[in-house]
Amino acid sequence: MSFPWANHYQPKHPFMQWLDSRLPLPRLVYNSVGAGYPVPRNINYWWNFGVLSGLALLIQIVTGIVLAMHFGANTLVAFDSVEHIMRDVNYGWLLRYAHANGASFFFIVVYIHIFRGLYYGSYKAPRELVWMLGVVILLLMMATGFMGYVLPWGQMSFWGATVITNLFSAIPVVGDKIVTLLLGGFAVDNATLNRFFSLHYLLPFVIAGVVILKIWSLHIPGSNNPTGIDVKGPADTLPFHPYFTTKDLFGAGVYLILFSVFVFFLPNYLGHPDNYIPANPISTPAHIVPEWYFWPFYAILRAFTVDFILPAKLWGVLAMFAAILLLFFLPWLDGSNVKSNRFKPVSKQLFWVLMLDLFILGLCGGKPAEEPWVRISQIASMYYFAHFLIILPIVSRIERPLPLPNSIAEAVLGKSEPAPATAAAQPAE
Repeated sequence: MSFPWANHYQPKHPFMQWLDSRLPLPRLVYNSVGAGYPVPRNINYWWNFGVLSGLALLIQIVTGIVLAMHFGANTLVAFDSVEHIMRDVNYGWLLRYAHANGASFFFIVVYIHIFRGLYYGSYKAPRELVWMLGVVILLLMMATGFMGYVLPWGQMSFWGATVITNLFSAIPVVGDKIVTLLLGGFAVDNATLNRFFSLHYLLPFVIAGVVILKIWSLHIPGSNNPTGIDVKGPADTLPFHPYFTTKDLFGAGVYLILFSVFVFFLPNYLGHPDNYIPANPISTPAHIVPEWYFWPFYAILRAFTVDFILPAKLWGVLAMFAAILLLFFLPWLDGSNVKSNRFKPVSKQLFWVLMLDLFILGLCGGKPAEEPWVRISQIASMYYFAHFLIILPIVSRIERPLPLPNSIAEAVLGKSEPAPATAAAQPAE
């Protein structure tokens, strides 16, 4: 979307004029995250989590690069190399704990970012592609997180890789070939560790590339806002800098404080103690679980226990992937003309029911595959798919929303106060 009232980059310093005429990088930054990018004036702190996701990705890339310098991608030394990093490398313990906990915090902020998009309808036109690129990032994060979980080569790493990769064998005809390709052989071994290390190192840079595409696609229609109303004029916006950069810096400060609490005081709270035991192919752990951020999908995977036309194992694999892939179709499943759940009372209640359902799925995914957890996960899985495939399409088309404000400025300032024009920023030096 073109904003005719946006501040345009006008360098005054001769060097900046010379640079802008040959490499317009300052112009790109100014128009993307500076005063040249108008943002709806009513954006709240829930919009901070997009920037926090970028910060989390940066922490993972920087710490991952340094850790890779000391990690041995060989089954004979992988576990010991992690201990070497913890004990002998200068600040290796800090790098390892920051990277391990950083993965959990990355998923936390991304999940909150997704839930905010669900609540405020950020997936609806004209931002469908922004949403779909976000789902692609989620899938890449899950692949990266799973492969990274294998690298320490502890008990849970080895058996988690064994269980998850064997799931693909349920796919007819090509399943066994896919498993062999993933493992580099017929069992989880040295070739598997090498493959996973290479891909775990590569995929964060792929994620960074998709993030750039997502930001690019977002800047065409502009940011959504809590009311879901389109920007109508300069009174509805403020420059991204300094108004929202200040808000993002505050959010980043709070994030880093909470992150530091876990890194320095609770470094193993989000991990599994069995991963401090070296991998042993002849000793199966009593309870094999993935990392906590996979638990809802793991519960869906285990919810299928009866063969019906297809094997239960295949149904579980299909359902696990479908639970994520159906998010691609959310812009068309939701038939409402109103974006934000602020003005849709029934949809707002259903959103919180969905959040409760996901919490229950996560709880079941972390429990042993026994009753009553299997039965609860079956009921919660049924509701998850019913919400997106039945309830949402019907309710979104029959619900009568509340009256919408005439503009963003009216929603913020009220009808009685005049809406000031957007503050003009000073030309760039």
